[in-house]
Amino acid sequence: MSQAPPLPPHASFPPGEPMPAKGFLGRHPLLVGLAVVLLFLVILIVLLAVGLSQSGRPERFSLGDKIAVVKLEGVILDSQETMEQLRRHRRNRSVKAVVLRVDSPGGAVGPSQEIFRQVQRLVQEKTVVASFGGVAASGAYYAACPATKIMANPGTLTGSIGVVMEITNLEGLMQWIRIRHQVIKSGKFKDVGSPFREMTPAERAFLQGFVDDVHAQFEEAVAEGRHLDSAAVHKLADGRIFTGRQAKELGLVDEIGNLEDAIRLAADLVGIKGEPEVIWPERPRPFWLARLAQDIAKQVVEEARPSSIRALYLLPGY
Repeated sequence: MSQAPPLPPHASFPPGEPMPAKGFLGRHPLLVGLAVVLLFLVILIVLLAVGLSQSGRPERFSLGDKIAVVKLEGVILDSQETMEQLRRHRRNRSVKAVVLRVDSPGGAVGPSQEIFRQVQRLVQEKTVVASFGGVAASGAYYAACPATKIMANPGTLTGSIGVVMEITNLEGLMQWIRIRHQVIKSGKFKDVGSPFREMTPAERAFLQGFVDDVHAQFEEAVAEGRHLDSAAVHKLADGRIFTGRQAKELGLVDEIGNLEDAIRLAADLVGIKGEPEVIWPERPRPFWLARLAQDIAKQVVEEARPSSIRALYLLPGY
């Protein structure tokens, strides 16, 4: 029996046989390409929406009059996140008022002053109500004092208008373990606050002048932000703490109430009727182990700074 001749290399079907009909992909390549593009756009839009919701910025696409809540929590060592939220709500036309929720003992001078300036700018365009939680003292009070209104709980720990600078002296320990510390410096104040030797009278006077100037800035900020007489603020600015009720009597706080009351007050001030729609800060929380590693690394960096000099608007004990 003779065998059929082999097919030529370029042929995929026997000679003389009709070509098989093309499938839908072959008959409509343009429609297929368009479908692929549309699918890609849908996926891109979904990913964009998810990213915006996770970053806490869905309000850019929202309409209507809203109240935005910004949280200032923990020791203030960095101001960037809080400042960015305040800037974003200042640009958002649907946000008519901002509630700054404060639960912080204060912190570093620079970041507290930066948040103060950002709140000050926001107040020029929108209503800002500061809501004090368990504690809103020292640098936290500094940052919030320009608000349109301040509301605190009766037992809120607030005030502590003052500056603290702590320097540890390890000279005795160094002598005990027989380690000598030597330093080469360009000026007599370059290693001021060194923990390895006793502070000189000139250095103490220098640092006291530094603290006094930073403290004066605090007093000026409170007098300006709360529209109080400078002499009245000076009497209160000795580092003492107040309850929310005491602070109201002294003019440091306007109203007594919780966060819900502060949101209602903000809505009333801007004329929002009924239950206001609130934009809450929605930021993804990192895995607890990663968050712990971040906290430890941040603490190590803070403790490893070459100079131990650091002025703080911080409630004593933190």
